[in-house]
Amino acid sequence: MHNLIINGGKRLEGSISIHGAKNSVLPLIAATVLSDGKSVLHNCPDLSDVDAALEIVGALGLTYKKNGSDIEIISKQPSSDVIPDELMRSMRSSVMFLGAILARCRRAVITLPGGCRLGPRPRDIHIKALKRLGASVKESNGRLEFSAARGLNGADVYFRFPSVGATENTVMAAVTAKGITRIFGAAREPEIKDLADFLNKSGARISGAGTGKIVIKGVPSLYSAEHTVIPDRIEAATYMAAAAITGGFVTLKNVNAGHLT
Repeated sequence: MHNLIINGGKRLEGSISIHGAKNSVLPLIAATVLSDGKSVLHNCPDLSDVDAALEIVGALGLTYKKNGSDIEIISKQPSSDVIPDELMRSMRSSVMFLGAILARCRRAVITLPGGCRLGPRPRDIHIKALKRLGASVKESNGRLEFSAARGLNGADVYFRFPSVGATENTVMAAVTAKGITRIFGAAREPEIKDLADFLNKSGARISGAGTGKIVIKGVPSLYSAEHTVIPDRIEAATYMAAAAITGGFVTLKNVNAGHLT
């Protein structure tokens, strides 16, 4: 579809159910790489980015199954630590697999991601954080190879601004690192807490998610878990604005009002 034609001036009325949050389900899919067994995610939106994330899961050697809004991922030791270039470029959020792959395989190879063009998204924050945890990085022909042959170690990580992606990557890298990791200047979005809740269900020890300081006590390994993705606050706010601007009366179902503040 190349054009959207809107005939305005109509009052919006009715009710609609809000989908699961895209910005939450993508890191949750990446986090399943860290565990062993079958993880189940409920309330997953049917989006191309979700399909791309599952293709990356498959390329790593994991298996998955979609059943409506439910996704089952059977995780084991990945057979590959390389995300194919075409999948890495299919969406910008693919970089969030970096921390999980590195933690699980002690090596990860990625290219610069593609996807939506929402302006620059600095990757140096991710790289510096993973280096603080003991990773080394080599760049060659547009590919980045991260390695931590002896595993990752807990450390204090400071962000120059609260990056959501870098916070998620660092949390996933740190959950099985040796020792304690403290993230200062962490992003506070509800999606960060949703990721931490899922990882804690899987055996991680994370506190402070949703605040500017997150503390992760490393554990040897994670196990599978079942989790319901939080509703998409951006979608909900969009419908709220559309109802308000048209003087409408709209009921939103499956909303967490606390995420809208």
